[in-house]
Amino acid sequence: QENADPQAAAPLLRRQWSLYSVTPLYRFSGGRLKEYARLLGAFLAAERQKGLAVAVGTEPDVRVTLSSLPELRGDPLDQPAVLVQLSSRSSGSPKSSDEKLMWSGCFCCVSGEDFSENVPEDFTCLPLFLANGAESYTAMVGSWFQKTFDCHFCRLSISPLNLSWMAAMWTGCSVEKNICATELVFSVPCLPQPLDISYAIHPEDAKALWETVQKTPGEITQEEVDLFMDCLYSHFHRHFKIHLSATKLVKVSTAIASAHCNGTVKFLQSKYLLGVLMLLTELAISQIQ
Repeated sequence: QENADPQAAAPLLRRQWSLYSVTPLYRFSGGRLKEYARLLGAFLAAERQKGLAVAVGTEPDVRVTLSSLPELRGDPLDQPAVLVQLSSRSSGSPKSSDEKLMWSGCFCCVSGEDFSENVPEDFTCLPLFLANGAESYTAMVGSWFQKTFDCHFCRLSISPLNLSWMAAMWTGCSVEKNICATELVFSVPCLPQPLDISYAIHPEDAKALWETVQKTPGEITQEEVDLFMDCLYSHFHRHFKIHLSATKLVKVSTAIASAHCNGTVKFLQSKYLLGVLMLLTELAISQIQ
């Protein structure tokens, strides 16, 4: 999956997102986004006033917008992504005044058609949710969606195995701009104080290594990923006498994207955005199932 529309990708690029898996939404309709924004805005205003009732039609200090991003899907059968944005403006400011984006969330499903086929008709599959901003807003927005659409949010972590796949896949991608080193961060276990080891590899060296490992361009196997990581481990041990295989891979950073085991990601290239979202959609679906 390549070449996401740059304009559609723009709200997601170069921000750190926390990942969540979401069960199917009951009776969610992509044609009612303006109504949902109005209701969510009233809910947030009421929450901020600690439960005091707020009329649905009132203008809160926080402006809520929900918009459809049909470009962010891998297959026509996928549900269009839904972008949720919270903007603020000073109380009493005119509507035309500049608003400051304070929180964003995005529901998406990229190449998740196999999962969608097995879900009843009244349910909408948007299994991956990305959140950027204060956790308090994430909790409130998540609470409203859970109550309104009978769904459930759960934090999505990324295993060292999946991080190693990301390192191999992203290293093999061709990048023309914003080229940076491939960096792997490892956590050393069983120490009184936390200790991380950062391992940076020149992007051309990492890509050359991957090309010697990969047997069939466009296809990746677990054996190839393991061999790629073993070669990196051997090189590191030869220079520093440290066995990285005894540590835990916790973060991968490349020119394509960065990902941490705690379930945070940053997208850096619109060209490969759909491919990264497809992988994250798979992880979200596997957690739901």
